[in-house]
Amino acid sequence: MARKNRDEDLLMEDELTAAFLGDDELTDTSSGSQPSAEPIEEEWEEEDAVPGQLAVDVYETKEKLVVKARTAGVNKQDLDVSISDNTLSIRGTLSAGSEEQVENYFVQECYWGEFSRSITLPVPVKEEEIEAVLKDGVLTISFTKVKQDTVKKIQIQ
Repeated sequence: MARKNRDEDLLMEDELTAAFLGDDELTDTSSGSQPSAEPIEEEWEEEDAVPGQLAVDVYETKEKLVVKARTAGVNKQDLDVSISDNTLSIRGTLSAGSEEQVENYFVQECYWGEFSRSITLPVPVKEEEIEAVLKDGVLTISFTKVKQDTVKKIQIQ
């Protein structure tokens, strides 16, 4: 297919630019000026610290419900694990250590600070039979499942 003319190509480029930029970032193209290719610098205001969310795996075996969380670098003393009304809560703090001598970061992707996670357990468990183990950076919490009858007959009155 042959191109029709350069004006249609420009219109197509402007439409593509408009699709990727917000209306407030576009300039008036009717005057011939093009949208700025300069990156837009925004000022980020420090908001209240929001704790990071802990990633977990939850699975069951015949007898147990198991929750695993990757907590590498967290000390046992910095973890708080509790259960209430069939909801498991895990809270902790991940410390980056001393940064006194840091002059400039080139890349900073690791999350440091408080984290938390609350999970409604998918099956009934015996809250008095819980085992929590922190080994090799993995927190494993095992619950004994409550055995339930598969069918319960309901008496009609």
